Amino acid sequence: MAARVAASGAAVEEWLLAERAQIPLWSPAAFGLGIVLYFMLPWAGERLAAAVAAGAVAVAGFAVRGIAGRMLVWGGVLCALGLGIAAYRSNDVASPVLRDRFEGDVAGIVEAVEVRSGRGQVRFQLAPDDPGLPPHVRLTLKTSAVPPGLSPGAHVRMRAMLLPPQGPSFPGGYDFARTLWFAQIGATGYPLGQAVVDRPAPPPSGIEAWLDDARVRLTRRIEAQVPGDAGAISAAFVTGDQGQISTETNLAMRWSGMAHLLSISGVHIAIVVAGTMWVVRALLCLSPWLALRLPVKAIGAAAAAAAGIAYTILAGAQVPTVRSCIGTVVVLLGVMLGREALSLRLLAAGGFVILAVRPEALLGPSFQLTFAAVTGLVALFNSRLGRWLTTPRKDASWGARTAQHMGALLVTGVIAEALLSATALYHFNSTGAYGVVANLLAIPWTEFAIMPVLVAALAMDAVGIGAPAWWLLGKTMGALIWLADTVAAWPGSVVRLGLMPVSAYALLVGGGLWLFIWQTRPRWLGVVPIAAGAVLALSARPPDLLVSADGHHVGVRLDGYDAEGPRLALLRERTGDFMRDVWGGVTAATADAAIADLPAGDCTVDACVARVGQGASAVRLLATLSKDRIGRPVFGPACAAADIVVSDRRLPPWCRPRWQKLDRTALGSTGAVAIWLSPRRVETVAALTGDHPWLPQPQVWRPRARRGPPPEITNKASDSDEPSY
Repeated sequence: MAARVAASGAAVEEWLLAERAQIPLWSPAAFGLGIVLYFMLPWAGERLAAAVAAGAVAVAGFAVRGIAGRMLVWGGVLCALGLGIAAYRSNDVASPVLRDRFEGDVAGIVEAVEVRSGRGQVRFQLAPDDPGLPPHVRLTLKTSAVPPGLSPGAHVRMRAMLLPPQGPSFPGGYDFARTLWFAQIGATGYPLGQAVVDRPAPPPSGIEAWLDDARVRLTRRIEAQVPGDAGAISAAFVTGDQGQISTETNLAMRWSGMAHLLSISGVHIAIVVAGTMWVVRALLCLSPWLALRLPVKAIGAAAAAAAGIAYTILAGAQVPTVRSCIGTVVVLLGVMLGREALSLRLLAAGGFVILAVRPEALLGPSFQLTFAAVTGLVALFNSRLGRWLTTPRKDASWGARTAQHMGALLVTGVIAEALLSATALYHFNSTGAYGVVANLLAIPWTEFAIMPVLVAALAMDAVGIGAPAWWLLGKTMGALIWLADTVAAWPGSVVRLGLMPVSAYALLVGGGLWLFIWQTRPRWLGVVPIAAGAVLALSARPPDLLVSADGHHVGVRLDGYDAEGPRLALLRERTGDFMRDVWGGVTAATADAAIADLPAGDCTVDACVARVGQGASAVRLLATLSKDRIGRPVFGPACAAADIVVSDRRLPPWCRPRWQKLDRTALGSTGAVAIWLSPRRVETVAALTGDHPWLPQPQVWRPRARRGPPPEITNKASDSDEPSY
């Protein structure tokens, strides 16, 4: 046995020696694992145990000889460092957060304004004068209600409703409270009357204010010259402002797989940099004297780097833009030094820098989408297949070279779309089915038609002759929108998947990293976790019942309700589009049914009773609708006959269902709830958030796994008050 262990250890050491050039690429993966553990482990004790375990791995590495031991040491250290950086960042941004609903007079200085014309809204951030309110709040009002002079620096007053940051609308969903925590926004809300600007904004001062003002003015200029969604997307390409794009066009871009073009990232940075470098080199080469005496290529690369950095700053320095800029600058430095810099090391360096400064970016879909696609493409073009697709063949015919380029585009599209689709299905529960086809046309059209025309329009507009270029830009951008609308309208253009388990996504990511980082034959072992993750994701069953954090909304998933697929029955007919879209996505169902219309549903103006599920796993649901008091002689037996009771008000202690009681008191501790019936399982937002500071919970209610007496979930102070039922 000892001989076998020694032989296995020697084989592993020999393999790692062959892969020694790739080992540093696992550094950001270990660092990112620590960040993920901080955010995914809900309780401080669990996070401390993870840090201790990482330290133990590092210590154990000293007992292992060779490369494997050094990998254990550095892996443990970097994982612990990731946990520490995430914890430090979370505490460093700590800012007061509103705990209860506030209704009253609010006045303060406007800090930022975001126009969202596509939704008919304007969203602005305010620094309230009242020290009793959080230092930063965000309010939303309709475009028609925007007061004149609403701009950064203006003083505005109004009567407003402010709400505490809201958690996810379902367990495992997008955490709005976490996003607001790291943005240091302590409340959101809306004016209850007309907002009034009583002191206009002073002239912008400082480089940041000047840049913000220039960004806004440039956005408005482009939108004025190119009307409609064509102008809105053109402005998004320049300044990153997507607020003017209509919901219809946003959805078309998403369903066609072209949504990545709306976010300034690698494609846009590459076009600007490549164009700048080409122009500078061409101008310098016009003079033979300069071309022979100056390092033309290095000068062009330096100018391109400056252009890329300026573009990134102008676009607001969002995560994908910064990541692309860092990578591009490193590539250009390699060009200036005469070295090839396009590699996974470049990507790892960019990721490390971003995560060290903004560890919370790792959980965002933007970071994951961009890094997934770029990692896959860099790994592809560093492989034997990639080199074969990109190596020029001087003796080949024109047709063969064209076929080679088309093959490279096709393979690139397939790889990128597969990686983007997995991430999109995890975060958004849907993805476009024809993204490869759409991007084969959209990306070249953007590179060789839209961006050159856009640059020409901006340059010509500066000297007052931009009208022809603006007209041409509208036509070229209109063609891109037409392509998105056409592809999105094809049958089966949208692939939907319900709630993907975290374990499935972790297997997909881990298998992908193993496959892309290693270079020798064992890399193909990464296919095993990828396949396992895909099977787990496809076989996962969406929740059967969803309850909102306030108990006001209930959704019931109906399998086989009609031939078109699963449907989601909602408690209230006036459920908003946001809730319908989010819950419809997580259940992979169409949210257009009503509990009142179900064959097993029975509703009055006060409450609904329905049978949920099928066979032995079916349960009886009771949900209240009105605020009117229902007497105990009627409501008591109804509670006792129900398995699950849901209410947006506090129910009396004598309301005892057979399984779950989700009233205002319970939901105040749990947040939104998801319930599976076969096998029975309950997940809550509170259990997944734990003691993280962005969504503090007064108490944690742990749901029962099987039938029995109802849990005591109301506190004694509440029970002693007059119940509202």
